[in-house]
Amino acid sequence: MVDYIDTHKDLYGIEPICSTLQFAPSTYYAAKIRPPSARALRDGVLAPQLHKLWTDNFRVYGARKLWKAARRAEMDLGRDQVARLMRQMDIRGVNRSKKVRTTRPEEGATRHPDLVDRQFVAERPNGLWVTDLTYVPTWSGVAYVCFIIDAYSRMIVGWRCASNMRTQMVLDAIEMARWSRGTTLEGLVCHSDAGSQFTSLRYGERLAEIGAVPSIGSVGDSYDNALAEAVNGLYKTELIRGPQQGPWKTVDDVELATLGWVSWFNNTRLHGTLDDIPPAEYEAAYLHPTETNQPVGIQ
Repeated sequence: MVDYIDTHKDLYGIEPICSTLQFAPSTYYAAKIRPPSARALRDGVLAPQLHKLWTDNFRVYGARKLWKAARRAEMDLGRDQVARLMRQMDIRGVNRSKKVRTTRPEEGATRHPDLVDRQFVAERPNGLWVTDLTYVPTWSGVAYVCFIIDAYSRMIVGWRCASNMRTQMVLDAIEMARWSRGTTLEGLVCHSDAGSQFTSLRYGERLAEIGAVPSIGSVGDSYDNALAEAVNGLYKTELIRGPQQGPWKTVDDVELATLGWVSWFNNTRLHGTLDDIPPAEYEAAYLHPTETNQPVGIQ
């Protein structure tokens, strides 16, 4: 009520507004000289910290994720409090939009068998990788992006951004993954959709060089590569169409921004499927299970 009077007092005057609303003028004046409450003082301290935390995480977190991040930053506050402060600051999380498919199967190409059958789980790192392509319109043309994701930790182990979607860009992403994960990965399954890049001989040969076995999703199955498509969706939502992003002018602009997003995705972003910890931390817990000083997810 006090805020409403403050907003309209120059137009109508305080006394007429109070008379119309049946609100005592003395109550209004008392509220104006009353010192801030303990909650207001605490909100004044927490709100800038939450806003910075939201900004540092690509401005994509909603109330739940921002609350989780705040708790990891040792900020003592509740989820409802975070939601209230976000409303006061007029900030919010991002929403996903519909995905446009980029798969272009090659007619008559030999397909590798589906070794995953929509079970995108792995018992260890480098047990199952999934990969897919997506695209980003720019002023100078279309940028195509390929990600390779480890199903165990959701870590992006390799990626490539190029002005075309030929097989070479996929091979470059594999080279990055091989550089970061090892030259020989026996027992690894690399799953994709039926795009022509993934049915090519060069793709199969490159996987064979590192001891990996290719797998291609089943025909007519909308979930044949769901994990990779989910990461593509996050990429589009959080970076490409994210708050205060774009317009994208060149492929180089997309590539540079993707570099920063992948680093954040792997090392900072909280993943609900990983008990709300980043992929790098999740893998570290697997590699060093006896260490007790690793941060844990908030239940």
